[in-house]
Amino acid sequence: MSDDPSKAFDSLRFAAAGLLDVVETTSYGTPALKVGKKLLARVKDANTIVLMCPLDEKEMLLEAAPEIYFETDHYKGWPAILVRLDKIPSEELRHRLEQTWLRQAPKKLVGAWRAGKG
Repeated sequence: MSDDPSKAFDSLRFAAAGLLDVVETTSYGTPALKVGKKLLARVKDANTIVLMCPLDEKEMLLEAAPEIYFETDHYKGWPAILVRLDKIPSEELRHRLEQTWLRQAPKKLVGAWRAGKG
Protein backbone atom coordinates (compact mmCIF):
# COMPACT_ATOMS: atom_id res chain seq x y z
CA MET A 1 0.00 0.00 0.00
CA SER A 2 1.07 3.59 -0.54
CA ASP A 3 1.44 6.42 1.96
CA ASP A 4 -1.78 8.01 0.69
CA PRO A 5 -4.50 7.82 3.38
CA SER A 6 -7.24 8.65 0.85
CA LYS A 7 -7.31 5.00 -0.31
CA ALA A 8 -7.89 3.90 3.27
CA PHE A 9 -10.76 6.36 3.54
CA ASP A 10 -12.18 5.11 0.24
CA SER A 11 -12.23 1.61 1.77
CA LEU A 12 -14.16 2.94 4.77
CA ARG A 13 -16.61 4.82 2.56
CA PHE A 14 -17.25 1.71 0.48
CA ALA A 15 -17.78 -0.41 3.62
CA ALA A 16 -20.25 2.15 5.01
CA ALA A 17 -22.39 2.33 1.87
CA GLY A 18 -26.07 2.03 2.75
CA LEU A 19 -25.67 2.80 6.45
CA LEU A 20 -27.96 5.68 7.35
CA ASP A 21 -26.78 9.14 8.42
CA VAL A 22 -23.07 8.35 8.23
CA VAL A 23 -21.12 11.58 7.92
CA GLU A 24 -17.60 12.18 6.72
CA THR A 25 -15.60 14.25 9.15
CA THR A 26 -12.21 14.20 10.82
CA SER A 27 -10.94 12.80 14.09
CA TYR A 28 -7.46 13.54 15.42
CA GLY A 29 -6.74 15.26 12.12
CA THR A 30 -7.50 12.24 9.94
CA PRO A 31 -10.57 11.35 7.83
CA ALA A 32 -13.31 9.68 9.85
CA LEU A 33 -16.88 8.40 9.71
CA LYS A 34 -19.44 9.18 12.39
CA VAL A 35 -23.12 8.58 12.96
CA GLY A 36 -24.44 11.60 14.81
CA LYS A 37 -21.57 12.66 17.05
CA LYS A 38 -20.38 9.09 17.62
CA LEU A 39 -17.21 7.89 15.95
CA LEU A 40 -17.46 4.73 13.86
CA ALA A 41 -13.96 4.58 12.40
CA ARG A 42 -11.09 6.79 11.34
CA VAL A 43 -7.98 6.50 9.24
CA LYS A 44 -4.84 6.09 11.34
CA ASP A 45 -2.48 5.95 8.37
CA ALA A 46 -2.47 4.74 4.76
CA ASN A 47 -2.56 1.08 5.86
CA THR A 48 -4.50 1.18 9.13
CA ILE A 49 -7.91 2.21 10.40
CA VAL A 50 -9.16 2.62 13.95
CA LEU A 51 -12.54 0.94 14.42
CA MET A 52 -14.65 1.47 17.52
CA CYS A 53 -15.19 -1.90 19.18
CA PRO A 54 -16.38 -3.08 22.62
CA LEU A 55 -13.56 -4.42 24.77
CA ASP A 56 -14.92 -8.00 24.93
CA GLU A 57 -15.24 -8.17 21.15
CA LYS A 58 -11.84 -6.54 20.76
CA GLU A 59 -10.18 -9.28 22.82
CA MET A 60 -11.90 -11.97 20.75
CA LEU A 61 -10.81 -10.38 17.44
CA LEU A 62 -7.22 -9.89 18.60
CA GLU A 63 -7.03 -13.56 19.50
CA ALA A 64 -8.95 -14.92 16.49
CA ALA A 65 -7.30 -12.89 13.72
CA PRO A 66 -4.03 -11.23 14.82
CA GLU A 67 -2.99 -10.88 11.17
CA ILE A 68 -5.92 -8.45 10.68
CA TYR A 69 -6.56 -6.89 14.10
CA PHE A 70 -4.00 -5.44 16.49
CA GLU A 71 -3.46 -2.74 19.09
CA THR A 72 -0.66 -0.55 20.28
CA ASP A 73 -0.10 0.51 23.88
CA HIS A 74 -2.04 3.70 23.12
CA TYR A 75 -5.23 1.69 22.48
CA LYS A 76 -4.97 -0.81 25.35
CA GLY A 77 -8.05 -0.55 27.54
CA TRP A 78 -9.94 1.57 24.99
CA PRO A 79 -12.95 0.37 22.97
CA ALA A 80 -11.11 0.71 19.66
CA ILE A 81 -9.18 -1.78 17.55
CA LEU A 82 -6.61 -1.27 14.81
CA VAL A 83 -7.28 -2.95 11.46
CA ARG A 84 -4.72 -3.77 8.75
CA LEU A 85 -6.49 -2.76 5.54
CA ASP A 86 -4.31 -4.92 3.32
CA LYS A 87 -5.29 -8.02 5.34
CA ILE A 88 -9.03 -7.59 5.97
CA PRO A 89 -11.43 -8.89 3.30
CA SER A 90 -13.89 -6.20 2.17
CA GLU A 91 -16.87 -8.27 3.43
CA GLU A 92 -15.28 -8.49 6.88
CA LEU A 93 -14.65 -4.75 6.97
CA ARG A 94 -18.27 -4.15 5.96
CA HIS A 95 -19.50 -6.51 8.68
CA ARG A 96 -17.34 -4.90 11.38
CA LEU A 97 -18.35 -1.38 10.37
CA GLU A 98 -22.01 -2.39 10.24
CA GLN A 99 -21.76 -3.88 13.75
CA THR A 100 -20.16 -0.68 15.01
CA TRP A 101 -22.90 1.39 13.34
CA LEU A 102 -25.61 -0.78 14.94
CA ARG A 103 -24.10 -0.05 18.38
CA GLN A 104 -23.49 3.67 17.82
CA ALA A 105 -26.57 4.79 15.85
CA PRO A 106 -29.75 5.96 17.58
CA LYS A 107 -32.32 3.17 18.04
CA LYS A 108 -34.83 4.90 15.78
CA LEU A 109 -32.28 5.07 12.96
CA VAL A 110 -31.36 1.39 13.44
CA GLY A 111 -35.05 0.51 13.23
CA ALA A 112 -35.46 2.47 10.00
CA TRP A 113 -32.37 0.80 8.50
CA ARG A 114 -33.58 -2.68 9.47
CA ALA A 115 -37.03 -1.94 8.04
CA GLY A 116 -35.41 -0.88 4.75
CA LYS A 117 -33.44 -4.12 4.56
CA GLY A 118 -36.49 -6.33 5.13
